[in-house]
Formats: sequence, C-alpha cells, structure tokens
Amino acid sequence: MVRIVYGVSGEGSGHASRARVMARHLLDSGHEVKMVSYDRGYRDLADEFDVFETEGLEISSQDNQVSMVKTFTDNLKKLPEGHRRLRALRHELFRDFQPHCVITDFEPMTAYLAQHYQLPLISLDNQHRMRYLAYDCPPWLRKDRVVTETVIRAMVPKPDVSLVISFHLGQPENNHTFVFPPILKRDVLQAEPQIGDAILVYLTSGFDPFLDILKQFPRERFLVYGYNREAVEGPLHFRSFSQTGFLQDLAACKAVVATAGFTLLSEAFHLKKPYLALPMKGQFEQELNAFQIQQLGYGKCVRDPSSEAVGDFLYRLPDYRERLQDYVSSDSTEIKAKLDQLLADDLKLLKEYML
Repeated sequence: MVRIVYGVSGEGSGHASRARVMARHLLDSGHEVKMVSYDRGYRDLADEFDVFETEGLEISSQDNQVSMVKTFTDNLKKLPEGHRRLRALRHELFRDFQPHCVITDFEPMTAYLAQHYQLPLISLDNQHRMRYLAYDCPPWLRKDRVVTETVIRAMVPKPDVSLVISFHLGQPENNHTFVFPPILKRDVLQAEPQIGDAILVYLTSGFDPFLDILKQFPRERFLVYGYNREAVEGPLHFRSFSQTGFLQDLAACKAVVATAGFTLLSEAFHLKKPYLALPMKGQFEQELNAFQIQQLGYGKCVRDPSSEAVGDFLYRLPDYRERLQDYVSSDSTEIKAKLDQLLADDLKLLKEYML
C-alpha cells in the first residue's frame, strides 16, 4: 500500500474528469489517496474522494481571448488565502499523512511540496506534452511556445516521471516521459456513436458574431450549448446544459464546432467526430490543438471565423471522417499499468528516476 497525495488543477472539468478515473484505479488497487484541488476540481471530486480544498491559479479571459491583466489581478487577490491554505496543506497532508509520493495533474502546491519534502513526483496531465514532446510549431506561435514552456516549468518544476496524455502522439525528448492516449470517462467509452444530421456547437459568451455566421446555413441544424437557455433561432437550437443530454448529442452528431479545449477534442475524436476548432486567442495550448487537428486531417482550425471557412468545413466532412477512422483511443489500460509499475515494490522503479 502506497500513501499518495494527488493534486488536481481546478481549471475547467478535464483535470478532475481524468483524476476521477485514475484515483478510482489507485483506491481499487489498495493504495491510500488524498486529493488536493480547488474551484471546479474540488466541486467535481469532493462527492467521491477525500479532497483537501486549496487555493488555485486561474486563467481569465474576455471575448474568447486570454486577458493577461485580468489573470494577474484575479490571482493577486488570492495570494493571502493561498498562503494560508499552503500552510494547512503542509500540516494536514504532508506532516500528518506522510505520503510516500505525489501525483500532480498540473496543481502547483503539491508539486512544490513534493520537492520540499524530497518525495517522488509524477506529473500526469496533457500540459507536459508541450514541455517534453517533439512537435511541429507554426511560426506565429513560437514566442507563445517559449512562454508556455516557462509557465509549465514554474507550475511543476521537476517531475521525476511524466505520464503525458495526448491525441497527437509525438516522441518524448527524454527517458522519463511516457505518452498515452487521452483518459476518457466511463460514459464516453460506453457511448455508441452514430452519424446524425445535427452539428454540436459548444461555445460560451462572446461568440454572438460567430452564431450570426451559422445562421447563414439554414439547411443545417446546430445544437448550441454554452448559453444555458432553450430557444430556436433559425438553424440554431439552444440547449440548456446537462451532462447526459450533451453526451447523447455528442455521440449522435455529425460534427463538432467548439473552442479547442483538450477534453472535448479527445471525446470527439474517440467518437469519430470531425471538429471545427475556434482556438482561444492567447491560449497557446488551444492554438496548438487547433493547428494539430488540421495537421492530422481530423478537422479545421479557424482563427478568424467566416462563412467561407464554415462552408469549407462542412464540404470536407467526409474527408475528415475518413481520416478519423485511423484515430486510436484507449480505455486507459496502458497508463494504469504504467502507474502500477511505478508504484510497485515500494516505489523501486520510481525512485530510480530520482537518482
């Protein structure tokens, strides 16, 4: 039995979703797990696991663009509470619980405390593919790439082993990084995909001009999530959010239109859905995701939306669908087996990476 502190970023739902899958596996394997998260991650996990609520950093955006000023000021306000929670985290989880190792899904406090107490640290996330995997980067993103790698290094200074999840399986640049397909929720794995007549659209506020573009395609039916209302405006069918309804529509749609977040991309590709990506400007990972979608032939990247771009995407749906037949997803058996290997024999293999 290994005592594990598992830090989980509270940004969005993807970190908590895969942490739920991995934490269940660790508990079923007989290990003792105490999780650490904040905001949405804490709310999503606290119903099932022993979760310490910490304070976390967040990326603030406005009109589908990262706002550096708002990000800085919003996080600055959290510093006093963050310091108090860090002291509590050290006392309750690291001194009292005395973990044998730490796993972090892009949660910085647990990563830093692992280093402070000289504990083995495993990073398990999609962010480290941008730090440790080889990949093509378009010229206009090279400066953002350097900045992003610096941020990742600041959040998780030096993991002993990185378990990287990625839909773009590049080659690791060192011998302590291992690459796996995305970790999917049980409901997604059990879904039976069909090719229906509707297009699923998942957007948040600030996309009204793009919705006006979609109205120029009256023969299509767009199921619009993210505005949390029920209404019909021409081809736009607004839906209130529900996890069951969203997954049903995702499995039955003929294509997806959304920002380029990692979790929805992974679910769409598993279900073989062509993807029109509208990356959030100033968010390097989304920009890279959208670029790689187009590079792989799974869909189209649109940085400046237009009716011509939407029309081209719709025209090429058969081509994207054919390319997606080669996409290989997983039930997470491989990454679970690797984690089991690292934790076996009193962490013997994991400790070897610390030398």
